[in-house]
Amino acid sequence: MGEELIELKFRIYDGTDIAHSTYASSMTVANLKQKIVAEWPRDKTIAPKSVKDLKLIHAGKVLENNKTLADSRITIGDLPAGFIIMHVVVQPATGKNKTEKSKEGMQKLNSCGCVIL
Repeated sequence: MGEELIELKFRIYDGTDIAHSTYASSMTVANLKQKIVAEWPRDKTIAPKSVKDLKLIHAGKVLENNKTLADSRITIGDLPAGFIIMHVVVQPATGKNKTEKSKEGMQKLNSCGCVIL
């Protein structure tokens, strides 16, 4: 018996479906993201620069890069269409904002670690 295959489509911000294909259940979320970045439509104004810019959402949960489709419990089950649509969110990674937020948060603490209002 072979590995389970899962048919997926990825829906981007404007409702376009991309990378419609059949994927092995052992494929990682990070590998899926690489395929999505490679197949991203060139005519879109919003585009990911790397895998780090993407979030895949299935059943209301953001999927983790190091998990496989099987780990993420992505299965066809009794779907009438026979395929799964995942939503793709593009969020460019900006390390600068995290640092600024951390500094702001630290400035609001006094020496005992209590928040100053």
